[in-house]
Amino acid sequence: MTLLRWQRPELAQGSPFRHLSTLRDEIDRLFESPLSALTQSSNQFLSGWMPAVDLYEDKDNLHLKAELPGMNKNDIEISIHEGVLTISGERKLDEKYREAEVYRSERTLGRFQRTLTLPAQISADKVKAYYQDGLLTVLLPKAEESKPKQIEIKAS
Repeated sequence: MTLLRWQRPELAQGSPFRHLSTLRDEIDRLFESPLSALTQSSNQFLSGWMPAVDLYEDKDNLHLKAELPGMNKNDIEISIHEGVLTISGERKLDEKYREAEVYRSERTLGRFQRTLTLPAQISADKVKAYYQDGLLTVLLPKAEESKPKQIEIKAS
């Protein structure tokens, strides 16, 4: 059984091209889902994990929030190249547990990478990122050509 995140209906409305982005996300999820059970297993047959992310936009910016609890900001990398945002890093084992006897280990450790195609052009030189209380927030200002513009109608 696959669980899908609920999305408010008003977020799905808007540009007709937004549906293409949603379609691409669904296709990506289709190919990821057979492997996701393996990555979540206790023996971690495949190394890695994927943090949950939210990506939304307003008139001037794209906003990304990623859940990265238990990490140090120095272990997180963010890059943007040709309209693709990549967040990667590594959640490491706490040193005090290295010699301990483990009775239960449910938190996923190791490297991760999330790659998202951005739905609008952004000004890469103005991007800002903040990390607090396990939440990474990335503010991605839209490039001027991506912002909606009001067109004045003149009488002829």
